[in-house]
Amino acid sequence: MVVFSLTATHADIDLETVAQLSTGASTVAASAIASPALEGAVVLATCNRYEIYGEAPSADEVDAARSALVSEISARSGLAEETVSGAFAVAHGRDVTRHLFAVSSGLDSAVVGEREIAGQVRRALISAQEHGTASPSLVRLFQTASKTAKEVGAQTALGSRGLSIVSVALDLAEDLAEEREWAGKRAVLFGTGAYAGATIALLRERGVTDVGVYSASGRAQEFAAARGAHPITARQLPGAIAEADVLIGCSGSDNAMEAVELAAIREDSPQQLIVIDMALTHDFDPAVGTLDHVELITLESVRLAAPEEQAESLAQASAIVSAAAADFEAERQARQADAAIVALRRHTMSVLDSEIEKVRARHGCTAAAEEVEFAMRRMVKQLLHTPTVRAKQLAAEGREAEYLAALEALYGISVAIPGMVGGSDAPDAASTAAAVSPASPGEAEDCPADHTRAG
Repeated sequence: MVVFSLTATHADIDLETVAQLSTGASTVAASAIASPALEGAVVLATCNRYEIYGEAPSADEVDAARSALVSEISARSGLAEETVSGAFAVAHGRDVTRHLFAVSSGLDSAVVGEREIAGQVRRALISAQEHGTASPSLVRLFQTASKTAKEVGAQTALGSRGLSIVSVALDLAEDLAEEREWAGKRAVLFGTGAYAGATIALLRERGVTDVGVYSASGRAQEFAAARGAHPITARQLPGAIAEADVLIGCSGSDNAMEAVELAAIREDSPQQLIVIDMALTHDFDPAVGTLDHVELITLESVRLAAPEEQAESLAQASAIVSAAAADFEAERQARQADAAIVALRRHTMSVLDSEIEKVRARHGCTAAAEEVEFAMRRMVKQLLHTPTVRAKQLAAEGREAEYLAALEALYGISVAIPGMVGGSDAPDAASTAAAVSPASPGEAEDCPADHTRAG
């Protein structure tokens, strides 16, 4: 099995392209998994990144798995496959592990150390599990990434200021406001997702008590009631916008509010309006920023304004991420080596047992037969020593695929690599011991155990 990733983030391409690629992100994995080249897929789509983590049966099938995903993304986004393919950076193996652990820990965010991304990584895995697209290896990868994020939060000062994309956006709004005091301001929030929830919480912290929530999907009433806000219906929306001091878009609706529409609604509103567009696909036409008495804050504004974290905290967090990624890869390689060793020894011992049965059938439970069995088991044990050592060496060098390919080519042994969380499908101690340690004379045989070996 080979894990790979396709990533398109704020660090490499513009957010408009990320938004286009993300169209229909929730259904990409479920559709692409029909390809025999794709064993599993987890999609991580946030306001400034679109990443897909996939697993192919072998290195030879990674390109086919990648093509299946690109095709699905192209079909949903309307972008040509060539454009989609060129927009994603591709990584394999260790690079995938290091990147996801860094992402989950907030090291790769527009606001370094942000809090939301760890939750988004967890939700991406939960969604994949609910849709049946998360392979065992990807489950282990994402769960370890979440664990690493917790360690970074507990052991470093990274993110201790509570910075997030939402908090930086509100800081910008405060800087641009003619009246910096938040208490008494009226806010209208579009959307009911995770960012909307975080936004209400931060508005509350800053003293805003009048928060209205509008949702085109009809979820505003339940969402607002749970957070101390009030729902806004479609009929009430124009009036709420006319009276608002702050509009915050978190919905990513297909119908962005046009500048001319907002200008008409606000025609008789003398107060300044700050528009914060947190949606990757825009809840507001960028032209609203050109209107009189309107200030527009976008994700790009947030990215440019995000403060740098202290170098010491970043170094500590990076060290934790690197160590966790190295440990994860070492464990994965060890599991592959163990599985290969057990498979080879079981195959060899099966052949040996068959030959021993022939000796017993011909000579019975005699001292001579027992001596032959002892010699055969000792010879097989010595023959297996070098392949066992080489399996561990190659795994440590990240070349376990070569060993697996050799087993397939020489013996026709196809090894199923353990991948279940907690090692539920890993070779247990008893089965490994049985396969690895050739039995002594008298064990696993029908002959009495009290024979004395000849000689």
